[in-house]
Amino acid sequence: MDEGTAEERRAFVGLGSNLGDRAGNLLLGVRGMLNAGLLVARLSSIYETEPVGVREEQPPYLNMVAELSGASLPEPEQLLARLLRVEYALGRRRERPRAARTIDLDLLLYGGAVRASEFLTLPHPRLHLRRFVLAPLAELDPDGLHPLLRKTFAELLAPVADDSVVEIWKPGEELKDEV
Repeated sequence: MDEGTAEERRAFVGLGSNLGDRAGNLLLGVRGMLNAGLLVARLSSIYETEPVGVREEQPPYLNMVAELSGASLPEPEQLLARLLRVEYALGRRRERPRAARTIDLDLLLYGGAVRASEFLTLPHPRLHLRRFVLAPLAELDPDGLHPLLRKTFAELLAPVADDSVVEIWKPGEELKDEV
């Protein structure tokens, strides 16, 4: 399990929202991570995406990826706990799987860590199957390697079978002043 040294630790978090002020919810998620003591190093563009794998009709999502880094980045389980607290503080309740949501924060990657427990699987088990995750992830780190598949995120994005519509809604460079 390669999590990196304290100085080079990096994690990637997927953010999504399809209820209410979707863009505002994403920015509140980023601010929530900052308020939880996490260093947000970079943000992808915001992408508008079709709901994937849902049971009922839902509005489109806005999705993005945040790169967290730094020596103060907590261990994966503690990081997940902070992300869940941010979700809860922003009104997220996990009442039904795949339900529409105001905010979703998914820990996608933590360095090169590979682990599976009752609460956390790294890398995220469906990361390589989802265009709405791979597009913003490849934007931030196109040459980053999936720890299990040993392919870059750009390589994984090109042939992904998920043919859902994923379009840039707002470029990442425009977000800097909003966070």
